[in-house]
Amino acid sequence: MSTTFQADAALLDGSGRWRFALDGWTLIAAALGLFVAIPVGTVIFTAFGPSDGIWSHLVSTVLWVYAGNTLWLMLGVGVGTIVIGTSTAWLVTMYRFPGRRILSWALLLPLAVPSYILAFVITDQLEYAGNVQSALRGVFGWTSPRDYWFPEIRSLGGAAIVLSLVLYPYVYLLARAAFIEQSFGLFETSRTLGRGPVASFFTIALPLARPAVAVGVALALMETLNEFGTIDFFAVPTLTAGIFDVWLNMDSTTGAAQLASILVAFTLVLVVIERLSRRSRRYHDTTTRVQALPDYPLSTAHGVGALLWCAMPVALGFLLPALVLGSYAMVFYAETLEADYFDYVWNSMTLAVWAAAVAAIAGITLAYGVRLSPRRTMRGLAEFATIGYAVPGAVLAVGIMVPLGYFDNAIDAASQALFGLPTGLLISGTATALVVGYVVRFLALGYRTVDSGLSRVTPSIEGVARTLGASPTRALLRVHLPLIRPSVITAALLVFVDTMKELPLTLILRPFNFDTLATFVYQYASDELLEECALGALTIVAAGVLPVILMSRTIARSRPGHGYAASPPRGRRTGM
Repeated sequence: MSTTFQADAALLDGSGRWRFALDGWTLIAAALGLFVAIPVGTVIFTAFGPSDGIWSHLVSTVLWVYAGNTLWLMLGVGVGTIVIGTSTAWLVTMYRFPGRRILSWALLLPLAVPSYILAFVITDQLEYAGNVQSALRGVFGWTSPRDYWFPEIRSLGGAAIVLSLVLYPYVYLLARAAFIEQSFGLFETSRTLGRGPVASFFTIALPLARPAVAVGVALALMETLNEFGTIDFFAVPTLTAGIFDVWLNMDSTTGAAQLASILVAFTLVLVVIERLSRRSRRYHDTTTRVQALPDYPLSTAHGVGALLWCAMPVALGFLLPALVLGSYAMVFYAETLEADYFDYVWNSMTLAVWAAAVAAIAGITLAYGVRLSPRRTMRGLAEFATIGYAVPGAVLAVGIMVPLGYFDNAIDAASQALFGLPTGLLISGTATALVVGYVVRFLALGYRTVDSGLSRVTPSIEGVARTLGASPTRALLRVHLPLIRPSVITAALLVFVDTMKELPLTLILRPFNFDTLATFVYQYASDELLEECALGALTIVAAGVLPVILMSRTIARSRPGHGYAASPPRGRRTGM
């Protein structure tokens, strides 16, 4: 039975070819796509307005510094995430060494730590008065900075290291999934031809996994473009920092929009490069033979080296901030509670729940619409509706504030003209604007996760529902949603966690005298009061741990007959 419903059957002409027509699902997808396009279009439109000399001032002073620092930061994060993510994914997938099973999921934990929180913790520990330098002075008898050299933490290099430590899980996540799905027979052939594990990695495993690695790096670099807390705390002038400076300090919406347009161009170029890198050279696994993974044992020396290498990013990216924040929270919890901690938790939870619910519903609508109408037009509209995830939060904030401001001013003018009553700001400057921003930014998470779940529902189930007289909506509610409930919950959890961590968009769109855990932690830590906000930072980290563990379990079970082959005899040990 056809996998399409009556709305799609009407789209066939006499020759059996698809013809374009509008139906309810197409209109919904088009509306969502337009909804997401408004902020980006607004930024570009506003950028062509008069800037009162701000643009020429930026070009002659700091624009090239912003652009150069942004490019160098992206280069540093790209190299760091590739090296850490692919190497650790390969080691925990293919080799047996102490702690491998724990590290296989623990390597994802830094994803739960917001980068600005890690920046605060690392600076707190490594600055002149921190524990590391204090210990060095005590051991060697140094009395002042003139007696020794220590690298500057608040720098472009420091920001690249911090961002690499929290963003490498994007590469690790996708690279490990790609390694798990590869055929063991290819590596058997490579070994019989005399190639060792390292040569097999570079000639077989890495080329096969390159599309996945490219996607992971692209996601990490998009998050780098969105970053504000770390680069502001480290005083690194990038395009994102410039948007905040021009808008909030120079009071120029047009100037901010012009900088935001450059950031949008950076993002689009990044997307195009990622697509071209995957299309220019393709690798395919042509065998249908699926075997358990080889689980090569490592010698003692190499096993210790693999353990230390894989444990390092977990220790620096998760354990260090968790332990430091936990120790501070136990001592200074009273100060955090007195600072309206429960109000911040309530604000964060409320916004995150609303954003997760709306994004999940919108994701279900888009994914189900594509399933009912599997046409290129429908798929293109759905993909376009998810572009918000590739646009930095600061850019979306500029694009959302401008149209909402016009809307509120128009309603206020009409109300005063008709009834003589001012309405004030109805949407802009309210929590509703924040939820709108979160949904636009994170709709991709809801759509792609639900779409993946729907792809596992067999067409015969839809056929049975149709023969029993169920409408598409009734089939969705009674048949599909119960089957894809885990995917819907995962989508909601991912949006919930990202909303809890989101900083740039929240700083710009939040109402006056309204703080979330993210803004509370950022403001206190920026004022060198990390101890007083430690409990709030620890709460944000804890909120991201459960989804990370769920993702790790999903990856581990993604291979048919998941597990490992019987290990080679203990006499056969291999190097790396």
